Amino acid sequence: MNKSTSYFSFGLLVGLVVASLLFTLLGSRGSDSDRAIRQLKVAHALPPSHPVHAGMEHMATRLAEISGGAIRVDIFPNGQLGTETQTIEQLQSGTLDIAKSSAAPFGNFISVFKVFSLPYLFRNEDHFWQVLEGEIGQSLLQEVELNDNGEPSGLRGLTYYDSGSRNFYGKQPFLSPADLEGVKIRVMNDPVAMDMVSALGGAPTPVSWGELYTALQQGVVDGAENNPPSFVASRHFEVCKYFVFDHHSRIPDMLVISSQTWSELSAQEREWLMQAAQESSVFQRDAWAAAVEESLAVMRAEGVEIHEVDMAPFMAATEPVREKYAEGKIKDLMNRIQAVGR
Repeated sequence: MNKSTSYFSFGLLVGLVVASLLFTLLGSRGSDSDRAIRQLKVAHALPPSHPVHAGMEHMATRLAEISGGAIRVDIFPNGQLGTETQTIEQLQSGTLDIAKSSAAPFGNFISVFKVFSLPYLFRNEDHFWQVLEGEIGQSLLQEVELNDNGEPSGLRGLTYYDSGSRNFYGKQPFLSPADLEGVKIRVMNDPVAMDMVSALGGAPTPVSWGELYTALQQGVVDGAENNPPSFVASRHFEVCKYFVFDHHSRIPDMLVISSQTWSELSAQEREWLMQAAQESSVFQRDAWAAAVEESLAVMRAEGVEIHEVDMAPFMAATEPVREKYAEGKIKDLMNRIQAVGR
């Protein structure tokens, strides 16, 4: 073999070795990257314009930033993956990672959550968030993990989202319990809500949400109750020109993760997720406040009279309702909640 052939063979060999090492390195990096990215599927039943969606988007953005791109969140709004009840079932089966739910349905298998259905439980918004951000609220996030029978629920609470307060509105102002005397008020088909309206002197009338506009228009009911964004979105301001902030109910939304997903996360991933979730709670609360202000502006433009009332007479009139439904652990929890900030 001559000298030039020898140099060529040596160069070819070196080139093959370098190429092999390069392909191995690139392939290794690619597979490491694939393994490093964890995808979390998140669902809710509300439109993308809703503050809940804004909160989840903020969580997704922050989680990507905090984790350096190691965790990616895919959000499915508008009930794409099912109703609120169905998404909770998916969390329990491990086919969905995270979902938003009202705290109220948890009372069906964790009885202490029924406390949120009690009327006039919270004195004001500050009291509400004092409770949720304090020891009581944080312990309730943990209680989601076990059913009343002590068996695992398949769920774990992450944080709370704001859904505002429910308030009365109608074709006349309800500035005191006396104004509700004999008035037909639409309520959900819920015994606590019906007893509350009855205690205030009204005539509780269950009507489905989809039929409520027509029921108000035709006089089947004279009023209803909900929050300002729902009042505006449903265009009930076209029929009802009086909205009264009595704040009879404040039920938080909750961000909940599947226990199966949680068990698969590393300690570092859990820390990242909790930080992003808690930051999203603050962001969502601000988004909710902005949505309320926008709704109030629409209401004023449409000629709706907006009133803030003294809650004390309403609270006094509904004391028997709280006593009726607050028993055992629920009563103890109610007393602890009412003591916060006093």
